[in-house]
Amino acid sequence: MNAKIPVAVLAAKGSVGQRFVQLLDGHPWFEVVALTGSDRSIGQTYRTACHWILSDSMPAWAAEMTLVPSEPGPVMNGARLVFSALPSDIALRVELGYARAGVTVCSNASAYRCETDVPVLLPEVNPEQASIVPIQRRLRGWSGAIVCNPNCTATGLTVALKALRDAFGLSRAFVVSLQAISGAGYPGVASMDIIDNVIPYIGSDEEGKVESEPQKMLGRVVGDAILPADFLISAHTNRVAVSDGHMVCLSVELKQKPSLEEVTHALSAYQAPEVSRDLPWAPHPPILLRSEPDRPQPRLDRWAGKGMTTVVGRLRPDPLFHYKMVILSHNTVRGAAGGSLYNGELLAAMDLVK
Repeated sequence: MNAKIPVAVLAAKGSVGQRFVQLLDGHPWFEVVALTGSDRSIGQTYRTACHWILSDSMPAWAAEMTLVPSEPGPVMNGARLVFSALPSDIALRVELGYARAGVTVCSNASAYRCETDVPVLLPEVNPEQASIVPIQRRLRGWSGAIVCNPNCTATGLTVALKALRDAFGLSRAFVVSLQAISGAGYPGVASMDIIDNVIPYIGSDEEGKVESEPQKMLGRVVGDAILPADFLISAHTNRVAVSDGHMVCLSVELKQKPSLEEVTHALSAYQAPEVSRDLPWAPHPPILLRSEPDRPQPRLDRWAGKGMTTVVGRLRPDPLFHYKMVILSHNTVRGAAGGSLYNGELLAAMDLVK
């Protein structure tokens, strides 16, 4: 990059917004020029308005920034790329406004994920789907764009499925999630509900997202739309008393019947496509395969690859399907803010940020 791209963080006070601020500190390609907040915090400094919940200190440059409204306008100081941590109901309106105003949006919300001309990107999985951005601009008559992160539970799952599908083909999968409380935002789940408990239900069609989004991400661009891949997923989603790190127990049926050694090699040797392999927030390695019988564990493994690596363990034969394994990814880093930064880097590298 000859000059840093000016960026903004929408909903910077929340748990994902704070991750954006943390991870953008010292970013080699992006410079934060605006942070947005709720109506009652507009005009206050970030230090005053934000209840900082991360273990790292709030960056000094962010602490003195004045919070501005989330709607596009001159207060955004020329931001060409916005990272959105807005709730889906607000994102539906506000992100649309940015795209119409010529700004590229990297969204964590689910508002536009189901649109056939909106890519749901994991750069180590499907960077080729960014090719639909010019099509989106043509179809919708805007010069901006909306690009989405997947659901945070679908993230690590899809990375593992990509490696398996590339090597052996994929027929169907059965997944059970154990999702951290940070996935519910701050303050999240009430302590009396989650302590000494597992909640076997997560709203907002969580199971539907885990079942459908990997199909879209592993699909392909045909004409003016992204067509989903032809495999099936059945998902159970559960909230557990873990701070960060979503775990998925996966049983998978492949189109071929490889040996355990072949599956081990396919997962451990998987590499991101060349266009996204060396971006600043690219995970190294994309997949870390652990051989210990009791790994991965959220507390021990969620920060692998700066929180961007998908950690897989307990790989073994499955008596109903072909193989089963446990997958862990950091839900607020790889599954949210870090994933959006990686998407923004991919778009910048492909000259899709106008």
